[in-house]
Amino acid sequence: MADAIRAGDRAILARAITLIESRKAEHQVKARALVQALLPFTGKAYRIGITGVPGVGKSTTIDTLGSNLSAAGHRVAVLAVDPSSTRTGGSILGDKTRMERPSADRSAFIRPSPSSGTLGGVAAKTRESMLLCEAAGFDVILVETVGIGQSETAVSDMTDFFLVLMLPGAGDELQGIKKGVLELADMIAINKSDGDNRSRAIAAAGEYRAALHILQPASALWSPPVVLISGLANEGLDSMWAQVVEHRRRLEAAGDFMTRRRQQQVRWMWTMIDDRIRTRLTGDPQVRALLKELESKVGNGEISPAVAADQVLDALGA
Repeated sequence: MADAIRAGDRAILARAITLIESRKAEHQVKARALVQALLPFTGKAYRIGITGVPGVGKSTTIDTLGSNLSAAGHRVAVLAVDPSSTRTGGSILGDKTRMERPSADRSAFIRPSPSSGTLGGVAAKTRESMLLCEAAGFDVILVETVGIGQSETAVSDMTDFFLVLMLPGAGDELQGIKKGVLELADMIAINKSDGDNRSRAIAAAGEYRAALHILQPASALWSPPVVLISGLANEGLDSMWAQVVEHRRRLEAAGDFMTRRRQQQVRWMWTMIDDRIRTRLTGDPQVRALLKELESKVGNGEISPAVAADQVLDALGA
């Protein structure tokens, strides 16, 4: 499977991502071995996180941007995360229908994945999926997130550039985005800025520039720009991409690019540790029984949540 992925077999790549998304223990063992085998062949791609309020046009923008990059000689992989139902756990996974051009492009790859309740607007295995795509030869990885929320900022921990899309004339512009996301944004792009929306987009851009001016930028080497684009009309996307390239050039020249990647790897390790602990909680029959008992006691007010948490950790240590 590793050899086929390195040879650019998109069908095998899709099967490999399905493997790493599986929750079966035997699949997880194979998935970890696969990622480890491919690790030396990763790390060279542009990793771009794209987020924004629902309806901002993320899929349309990615559709057009991906086509532009493909025409320029890039191989583009899109990891699109669909929200999962909190009631049924299901997900529509309809992004391929909204990204028609990359879907039909042999130099592009689109993979919709369910968020499966994962916080941060990304699927639980998005990091591993990025590595597989890089090993398959894709040099631009676009991660489309579920949409802006309080935990959406997790996408910045796995990408090199964090692009936030916003709408013009959507009321109080600053209410559409959390301060924490503003602090992490490497660029804000006002989408749908063509036609009658132009004047509203210019006004919105002014508000965001003022907001960014009073915030501490994530890097002293880069002041996040605010740009006007139209994903549907393909306006402003080339200049937007040029700024993405310039961002990487500056960080690489100063040595900050690889420092950021190393920090991301360490945070990924801790995320995996958290995931393993949670797996032990749900996988151990004795711990599951204890959890059910403690949930009842906490709900009835017999013990505090803090005491219950201590008992669970004691059980894990035993």
